[in-house]
Amino acid sequence: MSFLGAKLAILTGDSIVLILRDDDPAIPWPNHWDLPGGGREDGETPEACVLRELREELGLAYTPQDLLWKMPSPAEGGTVWFFVSEKPAFDPGQVTFGNEGQLWRLAPLDWFMTKARTLPRHRERLACYLETRPRIIGPQISRG
Repeated sequence: MSFLGAKLAILTGDSIVLILRDDDPAIPWPNHWDLPGGGREDGETPEACVLRELREELGLAYTPQDLLWKMPSPAEGGTVWFFVSEKPAFDPGQVTFGNEGQLWRLAPLDWFMTKARTLPRHRERLACYLETRPRIIGPQISRG
């Protein structure tokens, strides 16, 4: 199965970085909250794809070491990779919003998982990570 693209959930404490997709009926999932990421270009690896998309969409320059967890997911026509990055010291001032989507937001994680108008498969994939995630206490991450 070929690799199609990649998405990244950036978690900072009990918040997640989201992008509101364009409200254009010609695209899949218009006007839904999405994660940074997109389609593969020129034989990229999943890591290279998601890091390039992150730079293009939010102007953030992460490294492969920032990708703490990954999961391949079957999709129509191939595989989509899902990554997670934990950034307790995330600085919204570092974001330079690109030209895809209407806006970006640092949103409550529980809202994203239960109420946000988002892609159900993102919730499902993120739930797999959250089952193994250390419990969050204040700004610190503890194992407990």
